[in-house]
Amino acid sequence: MAARRRIDPDAGAQALRQWAQEQDTSGDGAANAPEGPAGAERVAGGAATASPADRAARRRVTATAVRYTLEELAAVAPGRSVEVRVPPYGATQAVAGSTHRRGTPPSVVETDAQTWLELAIGVLEWNAALDEGKLSASGLRTDLSDFLPLL
Repeated sequence: MAARRRIDPDAGAQALRQWAQEQDTSGDGAANAPEGPAGAERVAGGAATASPADRAARRRVTATAVRYTLEELAAVAPGRSVEVRVPPYGATQAVAGSTHRRGTPPSVVETDAQTWLELAIGVLEWNAALDEGKLSASGLRTDLSDFLPLL
């Protein structure tokens, strides 16, 4: 059974395009991205000088793009053996294998929104992100390089 989508695919694709465009217009984008969960908001379009309304709008775009790409991952790699977490925006279970039902799953991937979206669109490669410490992956089946980029 396919996972139920919460993000409209058209709205998600639009948010992802908008997020990518903001990275392109912010200069060097990912190259000087600050680390941490809020990295996407701090980098996109010079958020340090943006109004609170602009920052809120960018956060909504980032949230929609992350949730959409997590749903895309679940669609291309159905299963429940790996939990992918992108705090504070979302998490999904994907990849075929043993089914996880309760508690902390045995296989977890966790990263910030900036890194996840860069992986999803192909700007950043899995092994580079892992080597640079931009994500943590523990357990079996956590190498998602076969499924990325998503788009």
